[in-house]
Amino acid sequence: MVNSYAGASLDDAGVAIAAAHAGADVVRSMYGRRLTRIDKGAGDFATAADVEAEKAILGVIRAARPDDAVLGEEGGHQGAARAARQWLVDPLCGTLNYAVGNMLVAVNVALRDGAAAVADPFSGEVFFTDGETAWVRHDGADAQLTPTPATRLVDVNLDPPFPGAPGFRAVELLARPGFVEHFRPRVVSTTLALAWVAAGKRAAYVTDGGDLSGSVHFAAGIALCRAAGCAVTGIDGSPVGPAGRGLVAAADGETHQLLMSMIRSGSRHRA
Repeated sequence: MVNSYAGASLDDAGVAIAAAHAGADVVRSMYGRRLTRIDKGAGDFATAADVEAEKAILGVIRAARPDDAVLGEEGGHQGAARAARQWLVDPLCGTLNYAVGNMLVAVNVALRDGAAAVADPFSGEVFFTDGETAWVRHDGADAQLTPTPATRLVDVNLDPPFPGAPGFRAVELLARPGFVEHFRPRVVSTTLALAWVAAGKRAAYVTDGGDLSGSVHFAAGIALCRAAGCAVTGIDGSPVGPAGRGLVAAADGETHQLLMSMIRSGSRHRA
């Protein structure tokens, strides 16, 4: 495992970890302040913490990988348009939580189709992958992630938009008798929950959406789940990517199959 954050000596996983750490430090240091909200429309907003955390993350990436491009939640695309490599950065996933003093947030950094890291600024955990295996670093020690459905907790993203409607509505999935027989719903409102699936703290995560493989919000969590051995598809069963819609990430194949059967059954009932 990489323990040094010394610039060019880092491998891609090390860069992702260092960048996520840098963002998490900013998010933690600005927590509790009265922050001006930057309106993005449709009820969405950013804060100064989002902006400053992204600056810190970009500083790490630029120092270690100056030729790479970056797609940031706040700053958009930066770097050469035809760069062979692109980093996807969500500096503060869970801004709504953060702005009201809730600590359920994440810092997401992912190299497209490569290494990724998700930092929890308040627990001190950094979940990361080199693209092959997935780990969590806490208090300087690394432990390999081991998914398990044992908790029976399933996080469901209820945030708009809802491109799958009327065929798929997450809120209706929660109301199905079969769901409550097997699972207990949770709504974290941040993609930290995807890291928790990889770590065995959640049985599954479900969200509507389009192609999430290149999303600054989801790319890091998807990479973690895949590297940890989770079952990962779109809500239509297709691979996550241009052909898929949304995301179902489950600790194991049985949990994934059960959730997919409920999703498909609900879609047939509405047809």
